[in-house]
Amino acid sequence: MARIKLVLDTRKSSRRVDDTFPISLRIFHFKARFLKTGYYSSLIGWDEKNTSMKKSITIHKKMDFDDVNSDLEDKLYQAKKVLRELGSSIDKINVEQLSEIIKEKWDHNPESELKCRAENQITLRQWADVIIERKRLANKPGSAEWLENCVNRIIDYNEGRDPKLYDINLTFLRNFEAYQIGKGNSTNTVAIYLGAIRTLYNAAISEDQFAPLKNSFELYKMPSTVRTRKRAIRKDKIISIKNLQYPFESPLWHARNYTLIMFYCRGMNFMDMVKVKVTDIQEGRLFYGRSKTGHRFSIKITEDLKRILNYYLLGKRKGDYLFPTNYDGSTKHFQKYKSQRRRMNERLRIIAKDVGIEGNFTTYSIRHSWATIAKYMGISTELISEAFGHSSVRVTEIYLKDFDNEILDEVNVMVTS
Repeated sequence: MARIKLVLDTRKSSRRVDDTFPISLRIFHFKARFLKTGYYSSLIGWDEKNTSMKKSITIHKKMDFDDVNSDLEDKLYQAKKVLRELGSSIDKINVEQLSEIIKEKWDHNPESELKCRAENQITLRQWADVIIERKRLANKPGSAEWLENCVNRIIDYNEGRDPKLYDINLTFLRNFEAYQIGKGNSTNTVAIYLGAIRTLYNAAISEDQFAPLKNSFELYKMPSTVRTRKRAIRKDKIISIKNLQYPFESPLWHARNYTLIMFYCRGMNFMDMVKVKVTDIQEGRLFYGRSKTGHRFSIKITEDLKRILNYYLLGKRKGDYLFPTNYDGSTKHFQKYKSQRRRMNERLRIIAKDVGIEGNFTTYSIRHSWATIAKYMGISTELISEAFGHSSVRVTEIYLKDFDNEILDEVNVMVTS
């Protein structure tokens, strides 16, 4: 027979940032399951014997205890009523199914939405500040900046008001999408904005900071995204970059060197390159970690790569960064890195013009070009995936998809000419 009881869920994973815990219905039916009631209490504020909230606790002074305890009693009553109605049929369902039936019973309570709104006062900005600071402490400034920018877009749309997470419902999301499209923004931009908000929203739910009646993002369909067409640089153009002559140690001279280093290192990302230290070069190989995924790479130093690295190794000690554009990966120096990347891309535009590369040429183009040249030369997608440290071949297939038509066009010319 199933057993149910109102408890304070004091598991470590359930603790909130204000040191309160969810008051939950503990359901035991072959195994245990906790079903949140939407109310929270501190350890000293919960009367375990009477399964109710204590009135004399300072942290609860703004609450209407009679209403809260009455609602808790009602939820327990409704849950017990479900058990009575199921009778012997309860043995045909598992604890997850039983929990869903009880939750549906609660959700159909006319007062449940009003109470849920009253108990979910946390705002988007309040919760975002917690997650953004966590990203910065973990030295993930790029992720922190992404979240910050997207939250600002939501608040701007809401006429400067910080919305409660509870108010970010299906209608809110659809209206925000329509507003952004009306401004001329692409569906890709909308998806970026709302992808960040979904990350924050779901994190608040999983960390028990927010208990909605319905998860708005389970109901909302993200707008379809269109992959931005990327242009790969042909191998002969890369060779032309190698032959460019710029004044020794000038900014363009360094930019040319960085371009070739990234290409020779299997399309190394610019952030990963500027974090390389002298100690990362050992026994004819260059070792580095992918900042985005943590994947470790070991690159054989070819003669072309060696000639460039030898210059940057001169006069350096083991703990030194290899390149003058060094970046330690910290949040503190992230703005400095962004400035360096911007200047690098400005110089790449000059380099592109000097070798006759049309269109946009950035540090990102170098990575894509390596993959596309490898594919064009007949290297399997599986090997390219391994070279890039992708989590699956599917990721690599998506990565290369934009270049298929261009490659096939060139093959068609070769076949038909």
